[in-house]
Order: sequence, then C-alpha cells, then structure tokens
Amino acid sequence: MGVTTYTHETTTPVAPARLFKALVVDSDNLIPKLMPQVKNIEAEGDGSIKKMNFVEGSPIKYLKHKIHVVDDKNLVTKYSMIEGDVIGDKLESISYDLKFEAHGNGGCVCKSIIEYHTKGDYVLKDEEHNEGKKPGMELFKIVEAYLLANPSVYA
Repeated sequence: MGVTTYTHETTTPVAPARLFKALVVDSDNLIPKLMPQVKNIEAEGDGSIKKMNFVEGSPIKYLKHKIHVVDDKNLVTKYSMIEGDVIGDKLESISYDLKFEAHGNGGCVCKSIIEYHTKGDYVLKDEEHNEGKKPGMELFKIVEAYLLANPSVYA
C-alpha cells in the first residue's frame, strides 16, 4: 500500500467558526438541503461513521466516512472516506485533515491535507487528485455562497 499526499488552501470571506459549523458540525442537515444530488446523510453505530446517500440516477450511490476528530474549539476535523463508488479498486481509503483559521478581515483560510491510501503498488496520478477534489470544492463554494447570502446562519 502506498500513500500519496496533497495539501491545499482555500480562502473565503466567511468566518472560520461559521464555516466549520456548516461544513462539519451540521453537515448532516445542511448538505442535503443545499445539494439536491445528496439524498441524506445517515450516522451509523456510535455516530463516527457517516453514510452520504445520493439520489437515484446519480453516478455515485453512496460514500461512507469514518470520523476521527471533530474539534470545535480548534476548528479541526479529521476523517477518512472508507467506502463508496469513489474508492474503486485502486484505493483503500482517502484521509482528510482540515483546519479552519482566521484570515483577512473576518474571513478564513481552510487548510487541507489529503492522503490517498492506494492498494498494492498503484501510484495515484495528479490528474486523478485534481478530478477528485472538484466535488469537494463545489460543496465548499455552495456552502460559502449560502453563508454569505444568510449572514445570521451559524453566527
């Protein structure tokens, strides 16, 4: 098994605590509301497993995440995608380490470390990572727009 790591930073005028609450703490409720392709998000077991179900006809049926850390004091979350169509036959899992920090005039920078844990000797290509991060960036931009349009939400 190999590991390929990428880092990424995204800035936004949204305050870090608001963005963290929306994207992490209340994501089970907010994401299906803002993204029509997401049917629901279900917690399994003790709540540390989250299954995101997509609507019928979507190219993805579901994604399953294992939540390792949700630190609402330091605005940090760590989780892994452990199951679903995106994993395919070349990946064991994808680990995410996200930190939301104050930046600029009340805004925030979201710093991410993404680790792709591959099967066998497979080496992930940059193009695969770039394609794979598009849905996450789309979600980020949708939530950002919602929070900017609704300044009292998660304030």
